[in-house]
Amino acid sequence: MTIAPDDARQGTSHLYRAMRDFVESTDGTLPGRFEITKEGIVVDMTSPVRQHELTALRLRKRLEKVMPEEIAAHTGEPDVEVAPECIMRRPDIMVIAEADMEGDGSFDPLTLIASVEIVSRSNPDNDWVSKMRDYPLMGIPVYAVFDPRTGTGAVLTDIHPTPDGPRYATRKDFVYGEDVAIADWTISTADLPLYPDI
Repeated sequence: MTIAPDDARQGTSHLYRAMRDFVESTDGTLPGRFEITKEGIVVDMTSPVRQHELTALRLRKRLEKVMPEEIAAHTGEPDVEVAPECIMRRPDIMVIAEADMEGDGSFDPLTLIASVEIVSRSNPDNDWVSKMRDYPLMGIPVYAVFDPRTGTGAVLTDIHPTPDGPRYATRKDFVYGEDVAIADWTISTADLPLYPDI
């Protein structure tokens, strides 16, 4: 049987709605953090460890110290979503204007100035592979990755078209201790914690 493109889109849309309904129904009742990608539901089963949370806190404070008051380094809900692409993500830190946080529902990813992720020890490919693909597809102009496993990171910018879809054209790697520019603001990466050796 051949599926017409419109039928395929409707099937994909129906599947996405089912996954989204499931994620919303968990509402904190299941352990882990749930996001949706083209491959399906991504679950990070490990609850965030202290180093992850302390990194997010220090980065948020450092960003908000140098940004204008009307810009927030938001850690929390809601998600950012592009339903036609079947993607729903929740960055560790969303750099966004407070005015763009008003209203109901998910944040429009096109309103994000930057997305910041702290690499999870349990699922590093989610940050280094999947989100590196999803965030330019969603139109998020700056993606900063901090990796407490290695004390390194990268800032990705300049979305451009490729045969595999939109991708970031520019990648600036850094090591902890250096200053790093995220969008228009430069912050220190000194004193960011590392995961302990296992």
